Amino acid sequence: MKTTMKSFLVITVLIIATAFTINPDKGYQVGDDAADFKLENIDGKMVSMANYSEAKGFIIVFTCNTCPYSVANEDRIIALDKKYKAKGYPVIAINPNDPKAIEGDDMADMKVRAEEKGFTFPYLVDKGQKVYPLYGATKTPHVYVIRKEGAKNIVEYIGAIDDSSRNPDAVTKKFVENAVDNLLAGKKPEVTYTRAIGCSIKTVK
Repeated sequence: MKTTMKSFLVITVLIIATAFTINPDKGYQVGDDAADFKLENIDGKMVSMANYSEAKGFIIVFTCNTCPYSVANEDRIIALDKKYKAKGYPVIAINPNDPKAIEGDDMADMKVRAEEKGFTFPYLVDKGQKVYPLYGATKTPHVYVIRKEGAKNIVEYIGAIDDSSRNPDAVTKKFVENAVDNLLAGKKPEVTYTRAIGCSIKTVK
């Protein structure tokens, strides 16, 4: 009985450990140089990482209007931008969904949502869905912390914002904050991959 219980506990610990340390099998890996993009913002202007000449890096969040997980993280995304933009790590949000695949995620809807929530960051549309596959994003939200190194944009962290996908009051580990704090201190993030939990990115097959 003791052996069975011990085996059960070992398996449980392994499941919990791997749930937040899953490496992506497609797209960028930690350490890769992420290609810049040029996408339309809700104000009609084109935005790229190159626009941020003073930035030390970026918190790139693939998110949308319609996913309940994205909605549950909106305040946290706003808080990340407010906390880290002045320190050199602004948020850039990208909606990867094809508006033809789901109602509520076209540019007009994005403008309304950004105004309602008071987004302090660009909210870009991945027109033609060309950017998210390069990154390997699969969910909304899905976060990539990027560190600028000269002309390069080095991927330093991939995954979830924290360890509570729906309830902000249940957060015990702030993955993105910890990653950025480490980078600002001249260190590598202690955790570089976690599992992004959210809705699948919508596309027309």
